Amino acid sequence: MEIIAKYTDERVLPLQNKSVIKRDAARAIALDGDEILLMYTARYDDYSLPGGGMDAGETPEQAMIRELREETGARQIRDITPFGCFEEYRPWYRDGADVMHMLSYCFYCRVDRDLGTPTFEHYEINNGMRPVWVSLNHAIAHNKAVMANSAKAGQSLIRETMLLEMIASQRLEQRHATA
Repeated sequence: MEIIAKYTDERVLPLQNKSVIKRDAARAIALDGDEILLMYTARYDDYSLPGGGMDAGETPEQAMIRELREETGARQIRDITPFGCFEEYRPWYRDGADVMHMLSYCFYCRVDRDLGTPTFEHYEINNGMRPVWVSLNHAIAHNKAVMANSAKAGQSLIRETMLLEMIASQRLEQRHATA
């Protein structure tokens, strides 16, 4: 899958002599009109794409489907197409590493608007995560306000906001192409 964007947190530079851990993840882009299915996290007051780390032996598409079902209770996941891969380097403070090198494989898909029951992990419950259908433009504006005004912004917020902006831009280009 093509790398569509790269982000390196300046706090990890220079990368030489740093201990780097690599993680592959998959993320879902489920749209319904002008709304997108996102995870709202109360702890950080932000919106993010459903998704997470790939398990051993999983393809990115399989991981996206599993994570989407677990986090949102999504049903009838269909029409899956690649969006692109987001590459990032950010601070990491566990597993004896200084830096996380993450590749997030992102896929468009369609799901039924009515969601089933999510199967959250303990930390997701503690962070107050919940799936929501929200206006794409609202989510972008909200995340930007959190980045500008909140000391509690999560490390993934830059990635998530960049991805949401790329999705919005692509949708705008598609609308102009068909107009």
